[in-house]
Amino acid sequence: MVYNLALSFLQNTEDAEDITQEVFIEVYNSFYKFNGNSTISTWIYRITVNKALDFIRKKKRKKRFSIVNRLFATEQLDVESNQIVHFDHPGVLMEQKENARLVFKLIDELKENQKTAFILFHLEDLSQKQIAEIMGISTKAVELLVRRAKLKLKEKLDKIECK
Repeated sequence: MVYNLALSFLQNTEDAEDITQEVFIEVYNSFYKFNGNSTISTWIYRITVNKALDFIRKKKRKKRFSIVNRLFATEQLDVESNQIVHFDHPGVLMEQKENARLVFKLIDELKENQKTAFILFHLEDLSQKQIAEIMGISTKAVELLVRRAKLKLKEKLDKIECK
């Protein structure tokens, strides 16, 4: 559960493995803080989402810093964001891997809260109530985030198909 969720966010097996370890270290170190207001799995999901999002934020900061350094060093900038992420998610059939890479790239481009709600709802098959607990928002907000994410993905896919 933890590894697959981390992999859905990070799209890299090594990073997902690292985050999985960090999550279980966090669970072990802070189990005394668990107050029982939610299920243990919801609490662990929340830790996983937070660790994955923190990792993504740090990675983006590093990337921005290296881009600025390259810009000043060479006065040229290669835009890497147009490349499709090369990553394999377990359970995806061989003939669907290219489509999956594209879809995961598009999911990765969603706003953070839309991405989180979408992944938890469609990839982790959690209920809106569970997602609301994990994200600390209302079930109506979850419904809106998932709907907006689906619309945004559809728009992006339609643009790609038109090319």
